[in-house]
Amino acid sequence: MWKINPFWCVVALVFWVATGSPAMAQPWAKEMFKETSHDFGTVARGAKAEFAFRFENLYLEDVHIKNVRTSCGCANLKYPTEVIKTYEQKSIVVTVDTRSFLGRKDATVTVEFDKPFRADVPLQIHCYIRRDVVFQPGVVQFGTIKQGQAARRKVIVTYAGRPDWKIVSVRSPHPFIETKLTETVREGNPAYDRTTRVTYDLEVELKPDAPPGYLSGHLVLKTNDADPQKSEVPLAIDGVIEAALTVRPASFTFLAVSGGEARRLNAVVQAAKPFRVTQITCTDARFQWTLPTVEATHHILPIRFTPGTETGKVNARLRIKTSLPGAPELMIDLNGEVAAAPEE
Repeated sequence: MWKINPFWCVVALVFWVATGSPAMAQPWAKEMFKETSHDFGTVARGAKAEFAFRFENLYLEDVHIKNVRTSCGCANLKYPTEVIKTYEQKSIVVTVDTRSFLGRKDATVTVEFDKPFRADVPLQIHCYIRRDVVFQPGVVQFGTIKQGQAARRKVIVTYAGRPDWKIVSVRSPHPFIETKLTETVREGNPAYDRTTRVTYDLEVELKPDAPPGYLSGHLVLKTNDADPQKSEVPLAIDGVIEAALTVRPASFTFLAVSGGEARRLNAVVQAAKPFRVTQITCTDARFQWTLPTVEATHHILPIRFTPGTETGKVNARLRIKTSLPGAPELMIDLNGEVAAAPEE
């Protein structure tokens, strides 16, 4: 994201306030947002429709949101209430209620800032909720899955309308997510009833080669609807794949005093299977540790930083190797500062 020079931002903010013009006081707040509009497109009834408007405090002053309001009861909001420091990133999360509302929905979400200055930022959302297509459940929810494990979920897709309606194909956002579509119901006699009920079982499989991290994106159901705006219906995917080998925390921030006592830090290395920590290295000789000698599913690593007489910033990286075959090297970032000892 493009960064604004904080010094000139402060100068600009002072200028806007000095002019006394509310209209001129708005741009500083809008500059923090990467996007100010989102179109969900066409979604099924009951489907998860959620979007995070991300923003970053580009200024030296603290930023604070007083309130967030919406012009439509169809939108539920989550927003940070704490003070946002320089270069901190936060989100305004908008969720559309696709069960209680149908049809075209357009809403303005207004973000009210009261620090460092008063400003409003309007965010636009657009959505068309189909009444004839229903997802149960409204999201492919995998939850938390261990890396290397397969998982399967099922979503029931129901349609009420044209007798010739069908789902033509399903497009997956990831190569490690595969789908199988089975038509289970097609009821209705076109000679007496113009409405036909169609039901599909959509089976979604997560392959064991999926990489660790957050699962996101949408399956796209391609239908034979003639209207191009309705022919594709998204279905959200959600979940987390936990790495087979993890270290927590991934970074430490600390303060030490020149010539003072050693700082002690503890990290935890964990895996599903027992393993040994075979090697630990660091780019800064002031860090020391005790290498575990046993095999276990988790190890507590005591790390000790002994400050010398030199003051200033500390930026180092600890590298950890284990006995697990094919496991990646783990890293811990060590960031701190050695301050001068107080004068007696």
